[in-house]
Amino acid sequence: MTGEQEHPIRVKAFQHTPSEPLGHFEQIFSEKKIPFEYARLWEGDPVNLSDATHLVFLGGPMSVNDEQELPWLKEEKVLIRRAVKKHVPVLGLCLGAQLIASAHGATVYRFVNETGWYPVSTTADSTGVFASFPETFRVFQMHGETFHLPVRAKLQCRGDTVPHQGFRLGSALGLQFHLEMTGDLIRDWTKGEKMFLREKIRRDTERYLAESNLLCRQVAGEFLHGDGRKTRG
Repeated sequence: MTGEQEHPIRVKAFQHTPSEPLGHFEQIFSEKKIPFEYARLWEGDPVNLSDATHLVFLGGPMSVNDEQELPWLKEEKVLIRRAVKKHVPVLGLCLGAQLIASAHGATVYRFVNETGWYPVSTTADSTGVFASFPETFRVFQMHGETFHLPVRAKLQCRGDTVPHQGFRLGSALGLQFHLEMTGDLIRDWTKGEKMFLREKIRRDTERYLAESNLLCRQVAGEFLHGDGRKTRG
C-alpha cells in the first residue's frame, strides 16, 4: 500500500509472517501519506534496500538463529549492517530488534516467555523520544528469546524480568516489545492462549492500548523525521 508521492520518505517493512504486519504504524504512515511497502519474506521477496529511505524489521515466531532453515535471516542481518553504516534509519520490533542485535555480534538466546502487557522503564541513557516517555509505561509483549546488548549500543528501555527492552545503535532502534499493536492484532495473536490469560489481556488492553498507540506515534515521529517529535493524526 502506498500513499501519494508527497513525501521524500519511503518505508520498507520486512515481514516474516502474515500475522505480524506494521499494525498501528501502517495507520500512521497512511495518515501522513508516506509511501510504504512490504517485503514478504515467506513468499520469497528479496531482501534489499531498493528505493526505500527507512527500514522496519517486524516480528515473527522464528529465531534469528534459524539461518539454516530460513536463509533470508542472514540476508537481513547483512542489510541491517549496511543500512546502519550508511546512516539509514532502521526500526526493529521484537524479532526485528533481535536481528539488529545479532547483526552486530550480540548473542540472541532463549529466555523468559512474556505474553501480555508488562511494565517497562526508561533508563539514564534514554535519549530523543524516550527522554520524553513516562518513567514507566506498559507495553505488549510476546516473545521467548532475548539478547545481549551489542557493543556501542545504548539501552533506552529496561524490563524487570527481561532487562534489554529497547536500544539505540547508530541509526538503528531496536524494541523488544510491540508498539505496533491494535485490538484486532492482540485478539488474533492471543486466540490460542488459555482463557484466563486471554481475559487478563483483554482487560489490560482496554486499559493500556490507547497510551501504547500514542507512544507508537512518538516513536514513528522520531523514526521518520529524526527529531523525536510526535506525529499528530
